[in-house]
Amino acid sequence: MCLNDLFAMLSQVRHVAARGMNRFPKALAIAGSVLLSSLPMHSALAQGALPSHVPVPADNPMTAAKINLGKQLYFDPRLSSSGTVSCNACHNVMSNGTDNLSLSLGVFGKVDKPRNTPTVFNAAFHAVQFWDGRAPSLEEQAKGPLLNPVEMGMPSGQAVADRVRAIPGYRAAFAKVFGGAEPVTLENIVKAIATYERTLITPNSPYDRFVKGDKNALGPAARRGLHVAQAEGCFACHSGPLFNGTQEATGKAFYAKFPIFTHNAYVKKYHLMADLGRYNVTHRAADKHLWHVQSWRNVALTAPYFNNGSVKTLDEAVRVMAKTQLNKTLTRAQVKDIVAFLNSLTGQFPQETAPRLPQTPDISLLAN
Repeated sequence: MCLNDLFAMLSQVRHVAARGMNRFPKALAIAGSVLLSSLPMHSALAQGALPSHVPVPADNPMTAAKINLGKQLYFDPRLSSSGTVSCNACHNVMSNGTDNLSLSLGVFGKVDKPRNTPTVFNAAFHAVQFWDGRAPSLEEQAKGPLLNPVEMGMPSGQAVADRVRAIPGYRAAFAKVFGGAEPVTLENIVKAIATYERTLITPNSPYDRFVKGDKNALGPAARRGLHVAQAEGCFACHSGPLFNGTQEATGKAFYAKFPIFTHNAYVKKYHLMADLGRYNVTHRAADKHLWHVQSWRNVALTAPYFNNGSVKTLDEAVRVMAKTQLNKTLTRAQVKDIVAFLNSLTGQFPQETAPRLPQTPDISLLAN
């Protein structure tokens, strides 16, 4: 059995523990951690570097024209009911792909409860989108905020298409990219947005360079942190090149229960039991407090942390995870080293510039 197979097997041990083995989930979780801690340090490198190419669905091939169109739509606040909220408003690609707020602000100042905004960078590698995995693709994810009454607040998919179709420059661009008698549709709008989002990857982190052979890419603290993360069992869930578990295929991702160990002060302090997670999608009892495991890529830049954005600092997030998932209390030195390792997962961001948006001469689409 190769190391990758072993990591996948151990991830599934933790997965089974989280998915309703109600009599002994904690025992299985601990068993996975113990097995991982017995591996030599070099086995942690089986996580691998960030892939150089994103998966692209057969029905939505990438072209330069579609990428440019998707970028315009991504930055265009006219896709919201108020004309003030764009995709970029919450997923700021000029920064880290988030807004660094606990809860984002949507149309008319509404607060987007109860979930924190994940980063859009490297989302193209995820098998599912959203904290609860309810969207199996970037295309499906893009629909969610458009039609959410709090986020972008458009009343229907037809209303989104009508708004875009009313802009002459978009009509011409959609005709060029998609063709057909009526190219401006909600489906084509989200296809264009998703195509642009597939360009938002962050390769060549210090960890990636280390994995590829540059032994000077990680400093001593980061190397110690890599070892501690392995030895304490963190990779039982945060495995693979995205450090978000085994991603089998589009729509099939790795989920884990959070929190597992609930009798500690962190659970109450940060309201970690308030949201039922994937249960809200499936309504299956086994899915209560089950979450799509989040990537560690660029995690140092995406505070605050957890599904409700309740933890402001990365070192505190590490302590919370150790206690709630492994029932362990880390030393200050261990936390500091793990944080150093997590910082080594910050990649190189693409150089983004805001696009020029097509205009509506002689009329406003937003005036009351």
